[in-house]
This record gives sequence, C-alpha cells and structure tokens, in this order.
Amino acid sequence: QVQLGESGGGLVQTGGSPRLSCAASGRTFDIYAMGWFRQAPGKEREFVAAIMWRGVGTSYADSVKGRFTISRDNAKTMVYLQMNSLKPEDAAVYYCAADREWPVRAGNNFLSWGRGTQVTVSS
Repeated sequence: QVQLGESGGGLVQTGGSPRLSCAASGRTFDIYAMGWFRQAPGKEREFVAAIMWRGVGTSYADSVKGRFTISRDNAKTMVYLQMNSLKPEDAAVYYCAADREWPVRAGNNFLSWGRGTQVTVSS
C-alpha cells in the first residue's frame, strides 16, 4: 500500500503563494503518477494538477494553469503544489492522490488518497 500525507494548508490572503506538500511512503514503486485534487464545500472533488512519478509529464486544470506548479522530489518521495496568485475560488480541501496510470483523471482507480489539507483564502 501507499500512504500519503498532505501539509502546507492554512489561511492565506488573496494573491498569496502557499506551497502544499505531499509525502508518500510504503509501496512507492507502484506509483505511476501523482495528482492534486480539491473539493470546496458543496462541490464535487475536481482535478487540479498531476505529474508523472518518473519521466517528464505534467498536466493542469485550466483554472490553475499559469498560477500553480506541481513538482516532485523522488529521493524524498515528495510532491509539491506551488500555488501563486491565490484567488478566493481556490479555497478548498486539497488532496493528493497516487495513481497507477497517466493521464490522471478523477475517475481513475487510484492507489491511495491523502486525508487532505484545508486552504482558506481571505480577501
């Protein structure tokens, strides 16, 4: 099994630049890609960004393209989400997910999900 744990959320001002981290442990060699998803109150969980665990490949939701950057550190088995120019509509619980395929989509059969980290945006 793969275990995931997110950190880095909190209260951030509009326009702020928080960085979320996701630590992976366990059977990380089973991971093909890592994704970030978010869920706001009353809304469905939505895809934010993804990165291939090995090789070169990233993808972003249109709503965050140009503002968010996903990266990884395989040696530390960490994935990061650098969030810039934060908007009120970015407020949500952010989850990282370990996927066994590419591209990362909400309907995939994921290896594991983290418990999420709350990002609150103040105006």
